[in-house]
Amino acid sequence: MSQRLLAIDWMRGLVMLLMALDHASATFNGGRIAADSAYLFDPATGAPAWLPGSPLPPGQFLTRWVTHLCAPTFLFLSGTSLALSLEGRAREGALAGQLDRHLLARGLVILALEGLLSLLGGFLVLQVLYAIGVALLLMIPLRRLPAGWLAAGALAWIAGGELLTPAAGGPGAARVGLAAGLALVPFEAGGLAVLYPALPWLAQLALGFAFGRHLLGVPPGREGRLRTAGRVAGAGLAALALFAGIRGLDGYGNMGLHRDDASLAQWLHVSKYPPSLSFAALELGLMGLCLAGLLLLEGRRGRVPWRANPVLVFGQTALFFYVLHLPLLGTAAVVLTGGIGRRGLPEAWAAAAAVLAALYPVCRLYRAYKSAHPRGLAQYL
Repeated sequence: MSQRLLAIDWMRGLVMLLMALDHASATFNGGRIAADSAYLFDPATGAPAWLPGSPLPPGQFLTRWVTHLCAPTFLFLSGTSLALSLEGRAREGALAGQLDRHLLARGLVILALEGLLSLLGGFLVLQVLYAIGVALLLMIPLRRLPAGWLAAGALAWIAGGELLTPAAGGPGAARVGLAAGLALVPFEAGGLAVLYPALPWLAQLALGFAFGRHLLGVPPGREGRLRTAGRVAGAGLAALALFAGIRGLDGYGNMGLHRDDASLAQWLHVSKYPPSLSFAALELGLMGLCLAGLLLLEGRRGRVPWRANPVLVFGQTALFFYVLHLPLLGTAAVVLTGGIGRRGLPEAWAAAAAVLAALYPVCRLYRAYKSAHPRGLAQYL
């Protein structure tokens, strides 16, 4: 499929809107619920950040829950876009070594951006950019595997990663070493926190890369998009059925974050740190259904889409938007409210809308610059 899939850009744009809400909540909302893990802990006391039986207020919980779609989709579609872009470079004559150097440079740039954004906040926190940066570096050798092998390995890790995480350590700081924190489980000590250990998120990017390789073999045009939509919808439904089975049994696959009861909130309260099988199945399943719908929409359109569409703009400048919106929200919270987390949900939703409105024209300008300089510095952001 040689034509650009706008459905991928739309999907990425949708998760940028949700990501803005999540980070606005993190900076403005004092009642935010974010203990989506049995592995996060208070470094001062060693107590788990989430205690079974704790309340899940509906407004706070759902505001947080809808944003869970962001990280898995961001990683998956980063892998998909990587497969498509590397193929495009290869068709232009780039050799294997040049592709490797591009991946190396882009991975290092993204890791540097993670460090810069963290240090602006005064504390080194390795989050989604760390996971993407490390994954890009590891994809230098992994991209040479057949797509089927890569997909099988990624699915095996998503399904079996929970077999390794308990051995790496639980909620006590003394049990989690730095190497385990960087690779497997959340870690916090000595001025460093790791929320996105590399290997679980590498699996999601690698799965997206295998999907991108699959797309390269799909015939271009409306028929190819509709066929792909059917396959993606089927995979999404299968993932959601898997989620229902795992969450219903409430045993393996939940990364220690079990249901307190049979309420909807408890069913949806799954482990993100690190991502459990139930979390991955739920979020990738929902992404599959959304992406299938967008593919159907694209396949049935008879005209060129409106390029100024905000969802499309943010989707085509996702990393640029991500880097800008975090310090903007943090600065706004300090200036307007005197600190972080000093307001509530209404202010968080308003802040999300405001940061999207403020960055929309900036992202449009950046998209135009990037289109005019596809092999300049903009290719890394």
